[in-house]
Amino acid sequence: MSAIPADLRLSSPWPAALPAFVLLAVAIVLLYRDTAATMVGIWWRSDTFQHAFLVLPIGLWLVWRRRQELAAQTPRARPWVLLVLLVAAAAWLIAELVVVNVVSQFALVAMLVLAVPAVLGWQVARVILFPLLFLFFAVPFGEFMLPWLMERTADFAVLALQASAVPVYREGLQFVIPSGNWSVVEECSGVRYLIASFMVGTLFAYLNFRSYKRRAIFMAVALVVPIVANWMRAYLIVMLGHLSGNKLAAGVDHLIYGWVFFGAIIFLMFWVGARWSQPDAAPVRGGAGPVGAQAGSVPVMRATVLAAAVIAILPHLALAGLQHAEGAAGQAKVDLPVRLSDGWSDDGARLVDWRPKFIDPSTEAARVYAGPAGTVGVYLAYYRGQNNERKLVSSLNVLAGPKDHDWNQIVSGGRELVVGGQKIAVHTAEILGQPPSGGAHRPHLVAWRVYWIDGRFIERDVAAKFASALARLRGRGDDGAALVLHADGETVATSNAALEAFVQANLASLNALLQRTRDTR
Repeated sequence: MSAIPADLRLSSPWPAALPAFVLLAVAIVLLYRDTAATMVGIWWRSDTFQHAFLVLPIGLWLVWRRRQELAAQTPRARPWVLLVLLVAAAAWLIAELVVVNVVSQFALVAMLVLAVPAVLGWQVARVILFPLLFLFFAVPFGEFMLPWLMERTADFAVLALQASAVPVYREGLQFVIPSGNWSVVEECSGVRYLIASFMVGTLFAYLNFRSYKRRAIFMAVALVVPIVANWMRAYLIVMLGHLSGNKLAAGVDHLIYGWVFFGAIIFLMFWVGARWSQPDAAPVRGGAGPVGAQAGSVPVMRATVLAAAVIAILPHLALAGLQHAEGAAGQAKVDLPVRLSDGWSDDGARLVDWRPKFIDPSTEAARVYAGPAGTVGVYLAYYRGQNNERKLVSSLNVLAGPKDHDWNQIVSGGRELVVGGQKIAVHTAEILGQPPSGGAHRPHLVAWRVYWIDGRFIERDVAAKFASALARLRGRGDDGAALVLHADGETVATSNAALEAFVQANLASLNALLQRTRDTR
């Protein structure tokens, strides 16, 4: 800096820009502290995301590495970035309305990232673009892949066992071989390997490659390798247990062998990648600092910070206003009638004892109906005053969980019906019960699940979330319900026929029942 004239050094915006940016970042974190605390809480209690504790320190270190290049830039506020910041704030509001934590958390990180170009300008943001994007690894994201990863792991394990001449019988995520029973549970999905590998692989690619092509290839490898490695891990563990008479890989060593194998694969991946590493670009030298700042840039910067703070406050004001307009909701209560239309009644109706897993509904009801087409079980889970622990659309709400020892979901899909001239789509599943003793009938349920929100029946989770957000924005509250129907006919076709007949006869009555429940807010 000694080579720069004193009057030009004094005109640099950095002494004003850096404190302004830090003040804005702190203000955003304080305003959204509940969202930030939720993120940290997930890091703390989940082994899958404990690596996120390292994201911020690594990000700051990556910025520090570019300090000479940053010093050579002239920070200039870009007020138009506030429009993008407003979109992120709106996304946070919508996510809060429908209790989608991951979107709220992405929105918070996006606001912090956008504060850089808004206050310091695009030249500064471009220098530290990777460290800024790296911060998104702090969001606990990826568990939505669990069902897919578990299915693919089971697919590979079964195919590999068959190729190894081991007889195998599969039902969903469970399979039987001559030496015993195995099940693919959440810990076998490999999601924690995948997320950790992708974060570390992305960092490795940034630090070791200058070519964007090489970086992209290595990042793709860091995604594919842990998936395939987990498949191999699952197969080898089953084979090790099978060949050892279940003396090995059947207890704690199951996890130990898995981590050792995964660690070896990741080490090999990095060792191979290092052979194609490229040297760092020549560092910026000479102490050339930002000079010749435009007059008036500091006032514009301060105005941008103030406007950004106002934008950050707006979602909280809107949320408070909506909650005040909704008022205190009363206790929800729903009762299924003894009789429905067209001869459907619970008189003498009997069905196998089964109930889906819905977490902490405001109220729930279940009843079995016998009618002209067969016997159908009805389950209603009604939600009001939703929060992080109580929400209608959640990965924890399932028809049969992977750790359920009594019921095993083997098939899932969808079905479209026309009821009263309107198309209604439902999620479908086939669920097997445990084989009974004495050769009795083994339960083979067909279940249909559909959400009810603001008078509409909706199949898909994402569509249900959007419908919930729209209902709250219209001042109609956050009430919603899950309707699950199930039948256990002689065949899947007879079960589906009974379910469709029940829906055609009674969906309008169930809709009216749910409407009345919502109107009791």
